Amino acid sequence: MDTLSDVLTYIRSSGALVGRTLANPPWCATFAEDASLSLVTMLRGEAWIVDGEESHQLFAHDIAIVVGPAPFDVTSDPAANPIPMYVQTQTGVCFAEGGAQSENIALGARTCGVQLDADDAMLTGSFTVTGRIADRLLNTLPRVLVVPRAVQRTAALQLMEAEILREEPGQQAILDRLLDLVLAGALRDWFALPEAKAPGWYRASSDPIVGTALTAMHEAPHRGWTVETLARQALVSRATLARRFTDLLGEPPMSYLNGWRLCLAADLLERTDATVESVAHEVGYSSGYSLSTAFHREYGVRPSQHRQATGKQATR
Repeated sequence: MDTLSDVLTYIRSSGALVGRTLANPPWCATFAEDASLSLVTMLRGEAWIVDGEESHQLFAHDIAIVVGPAPFDVTSDPAANPIPMYVQTQTGVCFAEGGAQSENIALGARTCGVQLDADDAMLTGSFTVTGRIADRLLNTLPRVLVVPRAVQRTAALQLMEAEILREEPGQQAILDRLLDLVLAGALRDWFALPEAKAPGWYRASSDPIVGTALTAMHEAPHRGWTVETLARQALVSRATLARRFTDLLGEPPMSYLNGWRLCLAADLLERTDATVESVAHEVGYSSGYSLSTAFHREYGVRPSQHRQATGKQATR
C-alpha cells in the first residue's frame, strides 16, 4: 500500500453534510460547520472563498478544499460585500442571518437558495475526522487549496453532482463515498501541482529507494524492521537508505517508523476496544509496557489516559 492510500484509509466521511446552494449574484453564504474538511465547487458560475483577509477565486468546476473548523464565507463578489443569505451550521439546515430559521431558504432536500433555476449553483460537502493519522495529513495542508478543473483526473465530482439530485435510499452512504473519492482525487491532483508543498512522505513515496522502504513500513508496521532489513527491501546498503531517507523526509527511517507506529496506536486506542497489549503487538511493539513508554515520551500521556480522554474502554 502506498503512503497516501494508507493515510487516506483513516480519513473517511460519515454522515457528511452535502448540499447545493442556488442563488443569483450578488450572494454570500457563511459556513460554520466546525468541520475538519470542507469541499466547495461551483457547478454554475464563479465565486470566491473569503477566509479572513484571504480570498480564493473559484471558476466553474474548480475544487476547493478548506481545512479546519474556522468559519468561512463563499460569495459571488467579495467587493460587493453582500449580507450572507444563510449560515450553514452543524445541523445542516439553512439559517437566515441572525440565527432565525427561514423556511424560504430551503428549496428542497440538501438545497438552499432562492430559486431552482438560479444563475449560480454551488456544491459543498463537509465532515469531521479525528485522530493522529488524520492530523498527520491535515497539519501539512494550507487552510485553502484550489485544484483547477484543467488538472483534475477523476470523474467523481460529476457522479456526486448527479447523486445529490436523486433523494433515494442509500443516498447518504453513496454521497459519503463519493465525497471521499473527490477529496482523495483533489489532494492527489493538488500535490502534483508545481506550486504545491506536498508533505515529505508523499514526495518520498515516488523515490525508487525510499518509496520501497515506506511501502514496506506501511504494509507491515508490526514487523521487526531495522535499517538493514529495510535496505534489503530497497536493494541498497544501509548507509545509502539512511542517507537518502533522511535527506527526503528530514528524519531517519527508524524515527519515521516509530512515529507512524505511535499514530496507529493512538487511533486504534481511540477507535477500537482492543487492549493496550493487543494494540502494542499490532503496531510493532513487543509489549504493552514498551508501547506505553514510547507513547508517553511522544504524547505526554499513557495509552490508557489517551483512551479515557477519547471515551473508549478496553475489553477485559
